[in-house]
Amino acid sequence: MNARYNWVGLQTILIREIRRFLRIWPQTILPAAITMTLYFIIFGNLIGRRIGEMDGFSYIEYITPGIIMMSIINNAYSNVASSFYSAKFQSHIEELLIAPLSNSFILIGYLAGGVTRGLLVGIIVTIISLFFTDIHIAHPVITVSIILLSAILFALGGFINALYANSFDQISIVPTFILTPLTYLGGVFYSISLLPEIGQTASHFNPLFYLVNGFRYGMLGTSDVSPTTAFIIIVGCIIGLSLFALKLLKNGTGLRK
Repeated sequence: MNARYNWVGLQTILIREIRRFLRIWPQTILPAAITMTLYFIIFGNLIGRRIGEMDGFSYIEYITPGIIMMSIINNAYSNVASSFYSAKFQSHIEELLIAPLSNSFILIGYLAGGVTRGLLVGIIVTIISLFFTDIHIAHPVITVSIILLSAILFALGGFINALYANSFDQISIVPTFILTPLTYLGGVFYSISLLPEIGQTASHFNPLFYLVNGFRYGMLGTSDVSPTTAFIIIVGCIIGLSLFALKLLKNGTGLRK
């Protein structure tokens, strides 16, 4: 019976999450599509023509995986962070906590919603990229695996952020001061081989570096880091953050008034 309750609860959370971000698509879907289109126009077409090739690819081909990855992780993160904090703010998270639903299924439900939005936006951005460059996927399995793992990882980050947040302003602190800088320094727009040695060493401490390069390897077959290393880092982070999020839920961190 408990298993049945868990699956029904998981399905309910996921459907609600999908309906929520589709209902307000001008706020959740459209801005990402417009922003990434501007990236393609400015960095890909205008600046890219002056830069030329990078690692044997045209500049716009080289940055396309990074731009797609940016859209996926930003939307997976923001969907869970805003949705779960709204549930706290409006106090209907209490209904979930008293329901016969395990913490792991609550977590999976919100993560699934974030991953769904991230993948949807990623697909839209990929379609937009076809207007600017051709896409040839060198390693389909690696590409899909990195996409899913990256979306899960940042959905977890959004969940933990929402647990600790005490106001809507605190929801934007992590994306503004941590996520955005790490994204731009993670090799989205350049190869770290262009950096001085100290910069290359520092890049290896940036988790976004492994996501972007793992995805770039899947699409283009070139990367600044081994795909095996990228998988190990990403999976390790997912396991660590999952255990941490479940511990926070169990302790009621940020949920008890």
